[in-house]
Amino acid sequence: MKDHKLHVIHICFPEGKHKVLTMSYDDGRTYDRRLVGIFNKNGIKGTFHLNSGIQDEGRVPAQEWADLYKGHEISCHTALHPTIARCPIDQVALQVLEDRRRLEEMAGYPVRGISYPNGSWTRQIAQLLPTLGIEYARVTGNTDDFSMPQDYLVWKATCHHGHNLIENGKRFLGLKKTQYLYMMYVWGHSYEFAQENNWELIEKFCEMMGGQEDIWYATNIQIVDYMKAAENLKYTLDGERVFNPGFDSVWINFDGRIIEIPGGAMINLKG
Repeated sequence: MKDHKLHVIHICFPEGKHKVLTMSYDDGRTYDRRLVGIFNKNGIKGTFHLNSGIQDEGRVPAQEWADLYKGHEISCHTALHPTIARCPIDQVALQVLEDRRRLEEMAGYPVRGISYPNGSWTRQIAQLLPTLGIEYARVTGNTDDFSMPQDYLVWKATCHHGHNLIENGKRFLGLKKTQYLYMMYVWGHSYEFAQENNWELIEKFCEMMGGQEDIWYATNIQIVDYMKAAENLKYTLDGERVFNPGFDSVWINFDGRIIEIPGGAMINLKG
């Protein structure tokens, strides 16, 4: 048996990129209209976590959700925004399922993520969520870091937009080591820009971050789906052939070459 050369294979983001930016905003207040407009202007993608059971005059009406958040992601925030760590576990399940049901009725697609209301969660709740069709959950707080999450059910963002936003953005733009995957994740509430009278903060950030050739702009669920697809690639033991059993393309770096692995394709990486 001949000796085989070892290969270096790295997962990449779409088109071979090594950085991803995602935004996460809660509560569905009417200020989302202005925020979505800023995102759209700069090619930024956001995930919007909505409380389907609260429809007061300060919130985006349900009939507007599909159009307003088109191209972004609608996600759960529980139906009535309780502090769920204090709730009976069966009531937590109902809050999530009812939110999903109502959101999906308006969005027209499966809703598969959540941000914990009031940042409230327990390990028992996190373990429950996959049985309710939830594949990721965002906690509150800031990491000031650009690492990929180890546990998508306890997903902590890089920063709230009121915490070192521009500084972290500049650091993120300066990351050039392509052997790593980097993620910048920003969270908050759109009404905070009105309260603080600082819309120029998010406008400056999005103008600075938009249109970068080495950044993939994605929603929360797009990141989850892509990483699952990448992990599901099937390689031969020598690393020279790979099969993608999924539907969407995945990109890898094979010995320094960026290669697209289309859905359903078997690729000879040396060919």
